[in-house]
Amino acid sequence: MKRIYEFARKPAMRNYTISDLQELKITGQKLSMANPLNANEIKACKEAGIDLFVCGMEQIDDVRSIAPNHFCRVGSKWAQFGSNEELMADAFEAMRRGADMYYTLRSLNAIEMMAREGIPIQSHIGLIPTFSHYCGGLRGWGRKADEAIKIFETLKRMEDVGVIAVEAECIAEEVLEAVNKKTSIVTFSLGSGMAGDVIMSFVADVCGEASEEDRPPKHAYSFGNVGRLHKQIHEERVAALGQFHREVIAGKFPYHQNNISMLGGEKDKFLEALDKWKPTHQ
Repeated sequence: MKRIYEFARKPAMRNYTISDLQELKITGQKLSMANPLNANEIKACKEAGIDLFVCGMEQIDDVRSIAPNHFCRVGSKWAQFGSNEELMADAFEAMRRGADMYYTLRSLNAIEMMAREGIPIQSHIGLIPTFSHYCGGLRGWGRKADEAIKIFETLKRMEDVGVIAVEAECIAEEVLEAVNKKTSIVTFSLGSGMAGDVIMSFVADVCGEASEEDRPPKHAYSFGNVGRLHKQIHEERVAALGQFHREVIAGKFPYHQNNISMLGGEKDKFLEALDKWKPTHQ
């Protein structure tokens, strides 16, 4: 555990720092990363020993409350802001609230602007779902040599503007293995093999929350079957609500044992008073 100051000048402790992530390229140690979406998932990831968190601005306060010492990346969506100034303001807000790294898909100019201010930036290479229109849909990247070399060239351009880390999504594993040795950028593998410095996956995928109808991607390996429990909970919920509805319609609910009754002898006094009651103002 490392003693640090957060970017808002608040003393804190962290399990990993930016420097620690950069050291992974030398030591070869692998770290795990997942994306808890709510307080319950944050607690589960923490108890499971997940090393690094991904979250949105709406979760960062919960992360800092429940897992105050965990490294956490906060990011924005590509079209969330219309100007670089708005993007910069969001990045500063994320860092003020306890983020350790900021993720963006915006241009190299925007990234360089933020990096110059000392904001640790993570970007994205390989499959970028937001831009899947440009590449014919969701698919693997770097399966041919010409596309593989473009991935490397993109990495080097990002390196030049100060990118600290990249999410490497659905890249051929041979490509990530080769380029990871030729860049100072910390790589977070999402469906791109074991060569990434950090191995990332989604909580829903790891826990098996998707159904077969959802058609989870090839890299979405499930270590659990939470989806079965979700289905069971739904069925139990429907059954309980249905029984409640039927009992109400039949005139049976609320049951006597669930109701509140007057104290002994009070009912007669109340009814007598009710019969005699007259309004005080006509």
